[in-house]
Amino acid sequence: MTQPDPQHARGGDFHVFDTTLRDGAQMEGLRYSVADKLAVAELLDDLGVDYIEGGWPGAIPSDTEFFSRAAEELNFKHAKLVAFGMTRRAGSSAVEDPGYQALLDSRAPVLCLVAKSDLRHVSQALRTTAEENLAMIADSVRTGRDHERQVFIDCEHFFDGFRNDPDYATLVVRTALEAGAEAVVLCDTNGGRIPSDITEAVTELRRRLEADLPPERVRLGMHAQNDTGCAVANTLAAVQAGVMHVQGTANGYGERPGNANLFSVIANLETKLGRKVLPDGGLEKLTRISHAIAEIANMTPDEHAPYTGHAAFAHKAGIHASAIKADPALYNHVDPVVVGNDMRILVTEMAGRASVELKGRELGIDLSGDKAALDRITARVKELESKGWSFEAADASFELLVRDEVEGGLPRPFTLDTYRVIVDHDPHGATVAEATVRLHVNGEHGEAEEHRIATAQGNGPVNALDAALRSALAARHPRLAELTLSDFKVRILAGSTGTDAVTRVLVSMSDGESEWTTVGVAPNLIEASWNALADGLAYGLNRR
Repeated sequence: MTQPDPQHARGGDFHVFDTTLRDGAQMEGLRYSVADKLAVAELLDDLGVDYIEGGWPGAIPSDTEFFSRAAEELNFKHAKLVAFGMTRRAGSSAVEDPGYQALLDSRAPVLCLVAKSDLRHVSQALRTTAEENLAMIADSVRTGRDHERQVFIDCEHFFDGFRNDPDYATLVVRTALEAGAEAVVLCDTNGGRIPSDITEAVTELRRRLEADLPPERVRLGMHAQNDTGCAVANTLAAVQAGVMHVQGTANGYGERPGNANLFSVIANLETKLGRKVLPDGGLEKLTRISHAIAEIANMTPDEHAPYTGHAAFAHKAGIHASAIKADPALYNHVDPVVVGNDMRILVTEMAGRASVELKGRELGIDLSGDKAALDRITARVKELESKGWSFEAADASFELLVRDEVEGGLPRPFTLDTYRVIVDHDPHGATVAEATVRLHVNGEHGEAEEHRIATAQGNGPVNALDAALRSALAARHPRLAELTLSDFKVRILAGSTGTDAVTRVLVSMSDGESEWTTVGVAPNLIEASWNALADGLAYGLNRR
């Protein structure tokens, strides 16, 4: 694979280092195949990060395979691939160390080596002397440089070590820099620090180092775990204290509560600190790539993630909507488009006329000149929400409601006479549901209304209803074959208990290009499901 100069696009000396495929892969419940890792690496390169840490070759077989395939299959435009490992073992030399040789054999142009910087870990975990630990670091860095590799040193437990013995922790960093390390990364391995701790330690460390080394040679980085919920803030504090290298993971994936969310770090660096760290056009890809990596990881994208979440620029309260109507910047800290996201107005019982008007505009319906319609829609939303309906999660249901008020409604492909559902449980434990629907069906092109009866079976009552409804509509509405059910959620509403509780159902459908959600509420689960299902199909058949 080709390995470009990571700074060519910006001409700077600041590093954005992604460790999604190594440290992020330690997240509980997350597992990447080698093909997954190759796909994630391509997305990160498309974003424009400088370094992508691919894993630990020689220690993990799938990581060894990844580097082998990456050398043949990946063609990065911006990033350099990094192999992670340890400094050489005590009492040996780097060229004789099998683990170190596996890093060189990976053909990765960059090595990131973890080293002990807390004297307690040197004696208790490595079981060696302070002097030998320094020799291990220096030898490992020089050997990498001799083999034409860039070398980063990750100082494990640095902030704990610096608090315990600042002289030795400083000596570790200085040894790595003097040996030729590209940068020395200060790791909050336990994730227990808060921003003031980081600022104080980095400032003091730089003072100590710059007493012996030229300031331009004091190149420091930051790697933060999120155990205090401060990983992003700690990373930004380190940057403001003078580090020139940041590490993190896509969406904050990682062990325990995770790592610093690199996407939040990047967005804050560019929009808040004015530091351009991605190539032109990179920042606007942030939301798309965040969601794409979540899908590859088989994780639901975090709707409330800063910058990239679906709800990151969603406004619910009516007072917000009134201000946004005058100027969106009044309640958005940045323009959502900058990070590839969108502003959304949520319509709930908290909504006022401004919320409804803005939401209508979002859907392509101008309500600004019809105060009476605005009042009716707002009142109707408040009434239904008080009974358990949720329009903030069901844009399609809201659009149907609005169009019913201002346009007489979308053309309905069918009207219901009756439906019936039977669930049969046989002596062998098998359960089969059967549904029958009686409908008046209208054609797509104005054909005369037709009365239809259809029966179908399913693995449950809702599945049977869906099958029967589709069977009844198929002849008149062939586009129905394009509509698929992508999600089905059931919730017992707060304040209602027992088997007669009020139920809310959300149904999401897709036509392969876009997705929409409808809601149904009723004391009867089947009735709530029918309401959401029928509206979802009607909405989908009206889409063009």
